[in-house]
Amino acid sequence: MIDHITIEVSDLDKSKLFYEKAFAPLGYRLSFGKEGVFWAFDVGNGCLFEIQRTGEKPPLTHLHVAFRVKSKAEVDAFYRAALEAGAADNGAPGPRLN
Repeated sequence: MIDHITIEVSDLDKSKLFYEKAFAPLGYRLSFGKEGVFWAFDVGNGCLFEIQRTGEKPPLTHLHVAFRVKSKAEVDAFYRAALEAGAADNGAPGPRLN
């Protein structure tokens, strides 16, 4: 089980709003944080997904994080919500050949 994952983001305020919207269909909610420093989202089972302000300029290192869900419907809802929140579409949910 993962306790928490922290990623650095170039725009903390914009990223906070994005994850609040994208996580809503999964029932994940903002748990705690410190304005201008970091935010932690409760992603269930005592696990946290955290974002923190970075001092680096984009582009940042690419990162892939997979969240545990109960159904394909939740995956699809998360995907749609993320796109509506401003995510770049790099392909619909599903297996990748590469």
